[in-house]
Amino acid sequence: MQPKTSEQIADLLKCLAHPVKLDIIKLLGANEHLTVSEIQSLLGCNCEQSMLSHHLIKMKDRGVLSSLKNGKFIYYKLENKKTVALINLIAQL
Repeated sequence: MQPKTSEQIADLLKCLAHPVKLDIIKLLGANEHLTVSEIQSLLGCNCEQSMLSHHLIKMKDRGVLSSLKNGKFIYYKLENKKTVALINLIAQL
């Protein structure tokens, strides 16, 4: 795998730069996969499902998440568990 350019890294960090997205990453780091409804329930926030779906799609488009459709449900999971380690490292700064 090629090293990421500074522009690619900045684009990834911009994609993650939202409190709800960071919470989603933490949830998916602790769970194999979750649906939008499960994420909304576990977050316990007033984030509307449409906005939550928007965040999930943006992270999927950037390669942070992947999804699998099973019947009427779409399950999201982290593409790389190192993303959680990155968030934890940033939290220590």
